[in-house]
Amino acid sequence: MPARGLGVVALIIIAGLIIGSLLGELLGHLIPWQWAQDLLTRGPSIGFASPITLDLKLLTLSFGFTFKVNLVGVLGILIAAFTLRRM
Repeated sequence: MPARGLGVVALIIIAGLIIGSLLGELLGHLIPWQWAQDLLTRGPSIGFASPITLDLKLLTLSFGFTFKVNLVGVLGILIAAFTLRRM
């Protein structure tokens, strides 16, 4: 089994979350039933509510991110983890 760095594992897991969440949003808009749309598109948002700002007087930096997790996003993480394990 090849050695993988923590960065590669995190990148694959985050890619699974992003792709899964995007697919969940897309499928949620294509399905006509409201309960199914809610099931696929609703979920918690994880991250910073407002950007963090570092003011250095010469330079101001703002940093922020938010992950919106939904059911298909979690399935994307599981598929990415399974794929990573198979590699």
